[in-house]
Amino acid sequence: MSELNIYRLVPSAPVGDPRWQNNPYQEEIVVRAHSSGDARIVAQEAELDFPDVNAKPAEGVQTDMASAFRNEKLFTVIRDDSGRFSPEGPRGVLAGDMRRGVIAAGHRPAHGPIAG
Repeated sequence: MSELNIYRLVPSAPVGDPRWQNNPYQEEIVVRAHSSGDARIVAQEAELDFPDVNAKPAEGVQTDMASAFRNEKLFTVIRDDSGRFSPEGPRGVLAGDMRRGVIAAGHRPAHGPIAG
């Protein structure tokens, strides 16, 4: 298995920016991933989606492509070489609050904040 890297996904648009109208504002998160592009996917996969709450709007419909983490105007990806987190381990979110999903604000994942 190849060594992974640590990436920070940092909001690049301010809270009041109209580009946030389709996504709840999300604070910075830290992920372990193969590349900066993979970091966006890791973050998006950690978000709540319709199938996660048995609220699928239609068969085969998911919200993953609507994730703010995939939008370069909303998030910047920065490689983190600080040593705060080890690059060894599985792909995943290491730190940050992932309680906000891309679906209705009333739905929250059970795991809550991810401590770092």
